[in-house]
Amino acid sequence: MNDETREQYARTRLLLGQDGLDRLRKARVAVFGVGGVGGYVVEALARSGVGALDLIDDDKVCLSNLNRQIIATRSTLGMYKVDAAAARVRDIDPEIVVRTYKTFYTPETADQFDFTQYSYVVDAIDTVTGKLSLVMQAKAAGVPIICSMGAGNKLDPSRFEVADLYETSVCPLARVMRAECRKRGVDHLKVVYSKEPPLAPIAEETTEETAPAGAPARPGTPKKRAPGSVAFVPSAAGLVLAGEVIRDLSGVSQK
Repeated sequence: MNDETREQYARTRLLLGQDGLDRLRKARVAVFGVGGVGGYVVEALARSGVGALDLIDDDKVCLSNLNRQIIATRSTLGMYKVDAAAARVRDIDPEIVVRTYKTFYTPETADQFDFTQYSYVVDAIDTVTGKLSLVMQAKAAGVPIICSMGAGNKLDPSRFEVADLYETSVCPLARVMRAECRKRGVDHLKVVYSKEPPLAPIAEETTEETAPAGAPARPGTPKKRAPGSVAFVPSAAGLVLAGEVIRDLSGVSQK
C-alpha cells in the first residue's frame, strides 16, 4: 500500500491490524446480485479494502430502486447495476480490481464462472434455483459462501442475524432452502436471516417494477407481485453479510 492508501484504511487497521488488511487486499470476493442487499455488500467490501471484486447481475437501475439501493441515483437510472456499482468502487479505491458480469445467474449460466478463483462467495440473488446452484458450486470448489435469506416485506433491521441454515426459523425462504439443501446433502450453510414475520404488502393497482426501456428480460422468471421494501432493511442485511465476510477473510473475530 502507498501512503495515501494506508491513510485511507487507518481506522480499519485499528481494528483488523495490518495483517488483517493485507489478507483482505489479497482476497477476491464474488457478489452475486447487486440490488438492495448486494449493493451494500459491495459498498462495505470496497470500503474495507478487499482487493478484487466480481460483480454479477443482469439488471438495470430503475425508478423503483431509488428507495433502497445504494447504487441507485437519478444519475445512474438505466445503467447496468454492475456498472453503477463498479463506478462507486473505483471512486472509493481505484486500486481495487473490479470484474463485472451482466449475467442472470442460473444453473444454466453457472459454467461461466470459475469458483476456484474466489476467496469467498456472497449470494444476494432472489431465485431458489440460483441460490442452490451457487451453494453447490461453492461447495464443490471448496470456497466459503454466505447466503442472504428473505429481506422483503420487513420493517425491523435489528432482527437480522448470522446462523447456520438448519438453525433458522420463521423465514419462508430459509424454510425452502433447508428442505432443498437437505436433499442435496448440504449439512451446513452460513446465512443471514430475520425472524421477523413478513408483512403482507398493501395492494395497489400495479406492483410491477418500473424498468427502464431496454431492460433485459430474465429467463424463467414469471411475473409476480414485487415485495415491499424500505431503505433500512435490505441495507442492514447487506452490511451484516459484508461484516461476516470481512471478519472471516481478515481472521479477526469478535471477542
